[in-house]
Amino acid sequence: MRTSTARLVGVDRTTIGRWESGRISPQPPQRRGLAVALEVSLQELDDLLTPSRVTGQETAGRQALDPPSAGDSDEMIRRAFLRILTVSGALTVLSAEEAEALTEGARQGEPADFARMNSHLWQVYRLARAKGSVYPVIREQLSALNEALAGQRGSAQLLLNAASDLFQLAGEVAFDGNRYSDAAASYSLAASVSKDAKAYDLWACALVRHAYVDMSEQHYHQAAQVLAAAEQLARRGDSNLSTRHWVASVQAEAYAALGDLDACERSMERAEKVRDLTVDSINSGWLRFDGARLAEERGSRFVRLGRLDLAEGVLKNALAQTVLASGHSYRRRGAVLTDLAAIGAKRRDAEQVVAYGEEALRLARASGSGSVARRLQALCDEFGSLGRDPRVAELGVEIATLSTP
Repeated sequence: MRTSTARLVGVDRTTIGRWESGRISPQPPQRRGLAVALEVSLQELDDLLTPSRVTGQETAGRQALDPPSAGDSDEMIRRAFLRILTVSGALTVLSAEEAEALTEGARQGEPADFARMNSHLWQVYRLARAKGSVYPVIREQLSALNEALAGQRGSAQLLLNAASDLFQLAGEVAFDGNRYSDAAASYSLAASVSKDAKAYDLWACALVRHAYVDMSEQHYHQAAQVLAAAEQLARRGDSNLSTRHWVASVQAEAYAALGDLDACERSMERAEKVRDLTVDSINSGWLRFDGARLAEERGSRFVRLGRLDLAEGVLKNALAQTVLASGHSYRRRGAVLTDLAAIGAKRRDAEQVVAYGEEALRLARASGSGSVARRLQALCDEFGSLGRDPRVAELGVEIATLSTP
């Protein structure tokens, strides 16, 4: 029974066991598939899970003491994070003389090598269809970074910057896999290390990524608060980087979800000033905001705000870009297609929902992207009476069985 349920929901059978024991609860993207597997409504599923939530609160302390299994890669990577976090606090209180003494005899170029490797990993992550495939390499890089910190090799400042960079990448992998708790922990650690290193741009970007976790759980007021802090940090960062523009773009998303059109427009105007920067000044690793996605982001904001005609025109133009052509970026194309399907749902146009939704579903399956899967699962909430249309109903069932780790 557990194996068949796991197959229907798209998770590992051990995850089903944890749900049954009350150690963890299904995350929002997994609940629809679980409801389908159990043949109950979402409301009935919530009622069934209520006792589990209570049990989970009572056993939270005990769960933290449970020994990790030898093969638990998430536990191993968390331990690596914590080791770096522990060391970072010590390194940042050293006097200049002590820091200089520590770096005597250091192998030249090691911190720069970490930065280059991290930049390469971001590129691999961006191009990979299955984002989780990057995870083993991240673990190896963390291990090497720990050795460098323990051996006091190279500049502490540069090593801490590399650690924050790597934490953010690990968080992105977890977030794409719908592991919100792991993603939030990674971003929090990145923020902490960035704070120690006084790396304001890295710090602000860690907060932006944390805000995405909040928005994925529909905590838009919390996201707006986190982004306000990120905005303040970005002002203290490097004005030649696009940090403040990325912050503004994500603020526009939060404001759109809150229904604040004026604030959304003001934020988008600030975001669009990224075009004033030179291409060479835009980081290609942990900070990749170069304005290339502004059209699709503006279209998505218009969908949120109910400005459907404006949204449709902008999104169709975005879809015509070479970078979003069929066979290119699965996640970006899938996101735009899902937004166009959502416009169809709001207009009660079953043809549009199915046409765009089915292609987005194919991309989600081909890439294994949790990001596209989340958007599609949110699309189902827009169906309403359209769900009685057999084609829309079938699309909803297929979306519900998308594999989400």
